[in-house]
Amino acid sequence: MREITIPISDETIRSLKVGEPVLLTGVMVTGRDAAHKWMIDTFIKKTREPQDDDLESYEALKKLLDGGVIYHCGPVVSGLDTKDYKFVAAGPTTSIREEPYQADVMKHFNLKGVIGKGGMGPKTLTGCQEAPGVYFHAIGGAASYIAQSVKQVLGVYKLEFGVPEAFWVIEVKDFPAVVTMDAHGQSQHAVVDASSKKVLDELLAKPY
Repeated sequence: MREITIPISDETIRSLKVGEPVLLTGVMVTGRDAAHKWMIDTFIKKTREPQDDDLESYEALKKLLDGGVIYHCGPVVSGLDTKDYKFVAAGPTTSIREEPYQADVMKHFNLKGVIGKGGMGPKTLTGCQEAPGVYFHAIGGAASYIAQSVKQVLGVYKLEFGVPEAFWVIEVKDFPAVVTMDAHGQSQHAVVDASSKKVLDELLAKPY
């Protein structure tokens, strides 16, 4: 089990291989559909004008994500009224929804790690090779367990997106994950997809 500290160097990223279990420690940022669309539309493709506190949020997030990790997570958060935030549940969201955006976000923000569940597609895999970066698979169905690795909520950006969709800045210690897409073009998810398709094709070919 390798212990990885965030921010992560290119050297460390290139040393990681598919199948390797890791424990992540440091500061990471959550972000799902609304977060990725906002980053793409406002600051990468620039198809919308920045509004209100967009620029302030962008500058803060740019520093946090440089060499950092984004976690596809819609957390359950307590303390919303008092702003004494605490993660009650922090399970991973299905990552493929961010496939149209992820490679561009990785490149723009110098992002080194993406955490989620279910893996991502060829565009993100190419992005991992170019960044370089890796995809970390988190444990689905273990939201309360993963929340125990969140030691502190340091802040939140774009809370107007809603609690699950906002950018939550969290400090984690020994966050458990497995490398399932690496910077060398290897994807465990592509292997599983191909194997599953082969089995399905064989089943469909059988006479009944």
